[in-house]
Amino acid sequence: MSTGTSPSQTTRIPRALRPFRHRDYTLLAASMAASLFASGLWVVALVYQVIALGGGPSQLSLVSAAAATGLLLSVLLGGVAADRMSRRRLLRLVETVRIAMAGLAATLALTGTLQLWSLAVIAFAVGAAEAFFFPAYSAILPTLLPPDELLAANGLEGILRPATMYAAGPALAGALVAGFGPAYALGGAAAGYLLALLPLLAIRVPAMSAERGRTSVLGDLGEGFRYLLRTGWLFATLAFAVLLVLVVIGPIEVLLPFAVRDRTASGPGGYALVLALFGLGGAVGSVVASAGRMPRRYLTVMILLWGLGGVPLVLVGFTDRLWVMGAVVAVVGATHGAAMVIWGTLLQRRVPPALLGRVSSLDFFVSLALMPVSMALAGPIGESIGIPLTFTLAALVPVPLAVLALLIWRLPRDETAHSLD
Repeated sequence: MSTGTSPSQTTRIPRALRPFRHRDYTLLAASMAASLFASGLWVVALVYQVIALGGGPSQLSLVSAAAATGLLLSVLLGGVAADRMSRRRLLRLVETVRIAMAGLAATLALTGTLQLWSLAVIAFAVGAAEAFFFPAYSAILPTLLPPDELLAANGLEGILRPATMYAAGPALAGALVAGFGPAYALGGAAAGYLLALLPLLAIRVPAMSAERGRTSVLGDLGEGFRYLLRTGWLFATLAFAVLLVLVVIGPIEVLLPFAVRDRTASGPGGYALVLALFGLGGAVGSVVASAGRMPRRYLTVMILLWGLGGVPLVLVGFTDRLWVMGAVVAVVGATHGAAMVIWGTLLQRRVPPALLGRVSSLDFFVSLALMPVSMALAGPIGESIGIPLTFTLAALVPVPLAVLALLIWRLPRDETAHSLD
């Protein structure tokens, strides 16, 4: 892979910027930025389109559940597809589907023919397309970059997501909705997905090394599950992650707005500020993690970032200062963002290339599987034992879980035997 940059010049380029020496990675990063930006537009436009159709919280839940169902039902198939077909073609197909669906929603809305049921069907299709995107993206990165630049590339995604999907995209969507109506925000999402497709048309990806024998989809899924079950560090991390999601996500997603309201007497603006700081913390953590080298004790560092990084959540249930809540979630966002950069790089460097799509989809599936359960439990538990105690449990329970994961599966010994430095 020729970059036209001499070794002496390379050492002068900041580590976080070195992936941009590669033309095809730069095109992929541009596509990712546009795609995340469009997704931020889409999510906000969807909310206000439901409201414009006369819907309330129940109707919005129906449309959101349709999107989540499409994602959950398709994510394992997305991993199989990423390992069976051209990942470049798959990414192009995903963006084409999203352009078509967002464009269809905008057209139906502008012509007055959009209904809640049709919006739910479109949301399902967009969610299903999302499930094919991330396995293909994760699996294509190692074909474009040398191993020592994957950490920086994964850090970039950790920066782009809060900056585009949670900030810039929703900000433009809000302006379009306020100035013209949600149909125009839906059209803006379609335009954003079109911008994401254009760099993919010019990208060049090295051919996959060998043609795999033809197997069934179920056979491919079984192969991915068998690899997961026999690979200790992978199974330990995903087992810990699913419990972490169960304990932490619900309180943050469901109870944090009420903690802001009841403890600090702040309204929607205060909650928006806390969420923005959470995203900012994630971006900072991603920058810090990607600017250096892969930690020698990468499994230990990653698990402890997740396990200990949430301890400050104890303060959320007790403080009456908005800035303290903001600082707490910023710290949590930073530790989790840094851990995610390490995790993405770890998958790309230790999982065999022929299995990377399926393993990435299993990772995605595990992250999603108990998220609805966590959200469903958080409200009743918070009402039963109180928000302060619920956040205390969310903060402290992951600590022994992290220690157990490290010790039971002997992860320190594994990372020493498989150095990635």
